[in-house]
Parts: sequence; C-alpha cells; structure tokens
Amino acid sequence: MIPAEYSHQNGDTPPPLEWLDVPEDVAELALICEDPDAPNGTFTHWALAAIPPDTGGIAADQNVPNAVSGRNDYGTSGYGGPQPPIGETHRYFFRLYGLSEPSGLADGFSADDLRAKVRDKAVASGTLVGTFGR
Repeated sequence: MIPAEYSHQNGDTPPPLEWLDVPEDVAELALICEDPDAPNGTFTHWALAAIPPDTGGIAADQNVPNAVSGRNDYGTSGYGGPQPPIGETHRYFFRLYGLSEPSGLADGFSADDLRAKVRDKAVASGTLVGTFGR
C-alpha cells in the first residue's frame, strides 16, 4: 500500500524509492509511474528522465540533480499522487529503465516521448507495484 502522505489529496509528495545493481553500460535512468486501472485508460502520475545512473534512489519529496521532469496526466510537471475514485483500489506501476545512451529529453516531455526512448534505448528495467485506495 502507498501511504496516504504520497497521495494527490495530501499534496503530491513523491514517495522515496531505492534501487540497486544498475548495469555498468547504463548511461541514464528514466522513471515512469502509471495507473492502468484508471477509468479512462492508463493514467501517468510521474515521469523523470536524465537520472544519473549512480543515483541509488530518490528520497521522499526530493529533486534529483540534473534530472528532467515530464508532464503527468493531471496536466502538471513532476509527481502527481494517486487519487482513485472513492471506493476503488488501484495499482501504481513504478518502472525504472536503464538507457544505453542519454535520452535527450527536456523538461515538459510527455509520457509517450519517454516510452519511445525506452523502446529504443532500454538495456535494463525494474518494476515496483504499489496500491492505493480511498
């Protein structure tokens, strides 16, 4: 379960995330968080690119130096926490990708922009699934 402090109604504080064993051939990490259970189709909550490969994670409510933020489906840049309809519990997929070369993405990129880069450049990946209900 994702703690309520990381939800949309509690200010969109990004949750802490940690990872290990990034392969040596990774030039950049990219992160996307999506809710496939959203009523109108998959909803993007967070997209980050240009994360340095030696970054071992993201502390709660911290910016990653040199990383670039994409747009979420709330229409803002950065993290937008979970907010499923009342009475529902949704799944939130946090996917981290290791890219073989820099993505070249700039602040404000779309989730589709990131997906295209991942298709072409991903050499490693990991997924964490959290749930949240109201």
